[in-house]
Amino acid sequence: MPKIIVAIDGYSSCGKSTTAKLVAKQLNYPYIDTGAMYRAVTLYFIQNHISLTNPREIEQALSKVQISFRRHPELGRNDTYLNGLNVEDEIRKMYVSERVSEVSAIAEVRHALVAQQQRMGKTKGIVMDGRDIGTVVFPQAELKIFMTADPLIRAQRRQLELMEKGDIVDLGVVLENLRTRDHIDTNRAESPLRQAEDAIYIDNSFMTLDEQVELVVRLADEQIGLSLRRRAADKA
Repeated sequence: MPKIIVAIDGYSSCGKSTTAKLVAKQLNYPYIDTGAMYRAVTLYFIQNHISLTNPREIEQALSKVQISFRRHPELGRNDTYLNGLNVEDEIRKMYVSERVSEVSAIAEVRHALVAQQQRMGKTKGIVMDGRDIGTVVFPQAELKIFMTADPLIRAQRRQLELMEKGDIVDLGVVLENLRTRDHIDTNRAESPLRQAEDAIYIDNSFMTLDEQVELVVRLADEQIGLSLRRRAADKA
């Protein structure tokens, strides 16, 4: 059975990571959360007081950053590890969210992480979500999804996620954080957030999670079938 790359891009807190995880599970593909990678770098920069205006300092810091994902057997999730430490919960906190778009806009950071992401998907059979997966990391991906939702709905989802982790944040603060991140993500010079020309647009404002997963899995199955037919035609 041929394997494909599923690239899911979109705005922050639109549910793309949750959808991507479940799609990967149904396809029996590895899932890579690129947003977590940028959050891990942001956490390292914060903890080590790295100047975001000093390229040499940034490059030296990046050489010391090792990011990996490990399956959490009890929670059934992939946790993010930074230099051997589990930082999955820490990187989701607001103080990291407030800085991650700024760090992600740095060319040296993007180049380092894009190279790592491309190595992860070299053999295909992977689901990856982020901001530039279908446009920069894997422009050749067989299935590209661009996901979005109404800003207020995204803010409500993000606030609920924070509350479930014991982090109480005013909805207005969350909404303003999302608007700031949207502006930085779509206007940065390096790999801005945009929809690839051949990406399928999904507004999930009023879709259930099951509906989103079912749609993306169906689209993936169609692409796998197409790849299978192409392979058969090449052999004929």
